[in-house]
Amino acid sequence: MSAVPVLPHILRQHAEQAAFLWTVYDQALLHPEENPEMDELRLSRLLERLEAHLDGLRLAGAEGMKLARDRFAEYPEAGELFVIRMLQPGAERLRVAELDLAKVREYLAEKRGTPSA
Repeated sequence: MSAVPVLPHILRQHAEQAAFLWTVYDQALLHPEENPEMDELRLSRLLERLEAHLDGLRLAGAEGMKLARDRFAEYPEAGELFVIRMLQPGAERLRVAELDLAKVREYLAEKRGTPSA
């Protein structure tokens, strides 16, 4: 059980938003020409929001991980898998901006059984 009260509907929002924001971030980096308004300031704000949602799930402990896994079972996409990976033990101090995105994409594609971008 987590040390903080857990509100399932809030946790679900954290999981959904984290998955969505990861997808937006990854696409912005892969295809910057598709969204020229996504400048450095907007990317940094997006990352702050993504990290905040991940932190919300981390604070919930095992319940956050369970909800993230449930979301992936319901919607098995790269964003949902990314969230699960970021909640794994040992990943608490990882920051999205510091990740090797090529390796992340490869991991996500391998685990989902799809070709990497």
